[in-house]
Amino acid sequence: MRNIAKPLIIAFILLFSLAENTEAQLPLADPYIFVENDTYYIYGTGSDQGIPVYTSKDLKTWKAQGIALNKKDTNIPKWFWAPEIYKIGKKYYMYFSGDEHLYVAVADSPLGPFKQCGNGEPMIKEKAIDSSIFFDKKGKPWICYVRMNDGNNVWVAPLNKDYISFDETKAIHAFSVSQDWERAQARVNEGPCVFRKGKKYYMIYSANDYQSQKYGLGLAVADKPEGPWIKRADNPFLQCPDTLVGVGHNSFFTDLEGKLRIVFHAHKDKAHIHPRMSYIGTLQFADPKDKDHLTVAEKYIAPVLEK
Repeated sequence: MRNIAKPLIIAFILLFSLAENTEAQLPLADPYIFVENDTYYIYGTGSDQGIPVYTSKDLKTWKAQGIALNKKDTNIPKWFWAPEIYKIGKKYYMYFSGDEHLYVAVADSPLGPFKQCGNGEPMIKEKAIDSSIFFDKKGKPWICYVRMNDGNNVWVAPLNKDYISFDETKAIHAFSVSQDWERAQARVNEGPCVFRKGKKYYMIYSANDYQSQKYGLGLAVADKPEGPWIKRADNPFLQCPDTLVGVGHNSFFTDLEGKLRIVFHAHKDKAHIHPRMSYIGTLQFADPKDKDHLTVAEKYIAPVLEK
């Protein structure tokens, strides 16, 4: 009995440790990291009451800071998803999806409180999700977003000077589902996010239904915001790395050491989708034969909550 009991005790300790570690992870989907001074701020999908925010000094341990955008400061009934934050002048702008429409909110601090702007109206009347902002070589702002008129598909448009509106008539279709790996479950291209390096624009997007373990990231590249956006032939860019499944909805940031980073979510584990967890990786141009060939490093950070 003694020989059997000891391994059982060890097994229970390991299981408890794994469960404790899982519970301590950062339960945030559609994550976005904003960096200011010596602090990282992460926002995402994770509350019925609005958009939560957490802070960190090292990307590994995060502290809950409450709700940055509170539902009561909007006229939106539900579904607060996929925020992005930008500092424009002295104000902080949050672009997010609410009730499957595109909205903007503004605050004086990255912690909020963010207040809905645009007279309570969405950016466009049509249902749309997953807005993301980027700037072209001349500093002109652009928005990319997702329409639901051909499955989910990606569009880009120049953002107006007020930073809270754009002209739908100037929107350009970037792409729809077109590669075999994107058809594992549902017809979905979504969660686009763009950064510029040199003369190239890199858009990493999500494909397949978010509930699928085959949810993954693809990469498309263009020479200008208007496109054409060419999906890389060796996609998926990131799908089921290591033990993770359901990997998707990324965004980018440069860390305090100057490294280009990617933050994304994955399913809780192979048996459960929710709560989805955030992970942080490193983007790199590591091919000496092709300076424009973007890859993601194998190692990644699994952020945890401060106890």
